[in-house]
Amino acid sequence: MTSPKNLGFKELLAIAIGGMVGGGIFTILGISVSMVGAFAPFAIALGGVVAWFAAYSYVKLGLYYKDEGATYAFFKRTYPSSQMAASFIGWYTIFGYISTLALYAYTFSSYGISDFSFGNNEAVRKLVAIGIIWLFTLINLWSVKDMGKVEDVLVYAKLLILFIISVALISFAETDIHTFESMMIKDFKVTPLITILIVSSITFVAYEGFQLVINAVNEMENPDINIPKAIYSAIILVALIYFIIALGAVLAIPAEDLIKNKEYALAAGANNIMGDIGGTLVVFGAILATSSAINGTLFGSSRQMARIADDGYLPLIISQRKDGIPKTAIMFMAAIASLLIAMGGLRLILEFGSITFLLVSLLMAVANFKMRHKTDSSTFITIIAILGLLMGTVLILYYEFLSNPEQLLFIVILYAILSLGAWGYARIGH
Repeated sequence: MTSPKNLGFKELLAIAIGGMVGGGIFTILGISVSMVGAFAPFAIALGGVVAWFAAYSYVKLGLYYKDEGATYAFFKRTYPSSQMAASFIGWYTIFGYISTLALYAYTFSSYGISDFSFGNNEAVRKLVAIGIIWLFTLINLWSVKDMGKVEDVLVYAKLLILFIISVALISFAETDIHTFESMMIKDFKVTPLITILIVSSITFVAYEGFQLVINAVNEMENPDINIPKAIYSAIILVALIYFIIALGAVLAIPAEDLIKNKEYALAAGANNIMGDIGGTLVVFGAILATSSAINGTLFGSSRQMARIADDGYLPLIISQRKDGIPKTAIMFMAAIASLLIAMGGLRLILEFGSITFLLVSLLMAVANFKMRHKTDSSTFITIIAILGLLMGTVLILYYEFLSNPEQLLFIVILYAILSLGAWGYARIGH
């Protein structure tokens, strides 16, 4: 039975933006400023350029295969004789999405309870984060059409709020353009280019949601037009939003405030310069942004997870659908994301997600290079994407090794567990 085509360009654009503008700008701002100072807006925007090149391969492969399995299905169908490779990329991709779910929920909680007396209570923060994941799990279990309507409202409302925040930050800024130039010259002297590139790599996770559009290929209208239109439009809009907000924050909020309050840097800074109204506006924007990101990520990635289970690389029960909705996959993702929140902290979740999506996007670019004649892709653009994503992956691992080797070890252990599961299902299921 053919699924009804409930999703048009407006809904697809909302899913893409919702998947990207989530924990992203609210989470990475303090970390970026601590590393590169006044260059943070430019480093974050550079992450958008990397995302555009990564998206090129997704779009080309998506138009060629038209498979809701997206990342996993593209790799599997490009290398049909390698069951092990298909299983590995399937597991890595799904758990990458689960880490971003955890990131968005954790950020929602950090901002949502920041004005309360228990705002710094880690246990309460984690409980609220888990609660919001399950709220949107129920929405996704209800119906595709209702999910699309909820996403429309959340995304376009948050874009309006983020625009207001940007204008407010810039208008309240006491730093004029000449002072900002002096800040940049000062930071340039003490900030190596490699550090700016590392920040761009770390912030890549803030752009990863564009792939979620392809997961909805069976439920969208006119995919040949809407897939590239929605993905490229979303990346350009999101990069612009991130740049303007980061620039406004750097101009208006003292760097020490942004660095001190990493989990909710923007809200704390806005509250100091604009009063309670400014802080409340930022909190509201963060809640909208993270809510739509959780909603869109659950929608898209659960369909990919069900597709992987269909092929025997995950427990078969996860492939079960009712009225076209992969309900078991949605609940499984929510459960694992809840467990990750209970076990980990913000920085670990952020960097695990960035490494995973840089690596997976690199593999997609490699697959597109192999299929470039069939997908009608530019060899030059595809090679640039491969080199950029490879450099980003190496840089973030290098940064982890230098700054937090214990965390890198934990991430390696996580990958070892995922690899063992992927290897087991590749052998058992086939």
